[in-house]
Amino acid sequence: MPIHIAITRRVRPGCETEFQRALREFFQNSFAHGGVWGASMLTPPPGSDTREYGILRTFANEQERDSFYDSPMFKEWDERARKLTEGEPRYRQLHGLEAWFRSPRDPPPRWKMAAATFLGVFPVAMILNLSLGRAIRSWPFVISSALFNACMVVLLTWVVMPLVTRALQGWLHSNEMKT
Repeated sequence: MPIHIAITRRVRPGCETEFQRALREFFQNSFAHGGVWGASMLTPPPGSDTREYGILRTFANEQERDSFYDSPMFKEWDERARKLTEGEPRYRQLHGLEAWFRSPRDPPPRWKMAAATFLGVFPVAMILNLSLGRAIRSWPFVISSALFNACMVVLLTWVVMPLVTRALQGWLHSNEMKT
């Protein structure tokens, strides 16, 4: 199972541009480590007074994650990054639905995650019912249910929820109406 890690670092005043350049360079180098599946940087919103930067990493599995963080490449990066940042970086592994709503800060409120999930599940379930459902209706219940649900999970995980969360990113992580 893929592992999603959210890292937050507070960049020293005046080092923002250098940190971003160094992080982009590190991202390029880090993909040489075979178990790294993804990496992205979240910068503070324009006009914000925060200096917190987010880093989202996806690894193939726990062993690849551990191997990456134990590697000389990462240790060299960490040493370089500490010169550009304040305090200790915060690492958080994302689990379950939270991984769809990846953020280096706190995940969105649960009601927003539920609403976004509904927006993904409802149309997929309708489409699958109208297409696949008709084709497998006469199959034994357990087999047809297993196939239907497997298709639902695959579509949600790799197609629909990444699109939904990207489209709703501003709303999901807005400070307005957080509960």
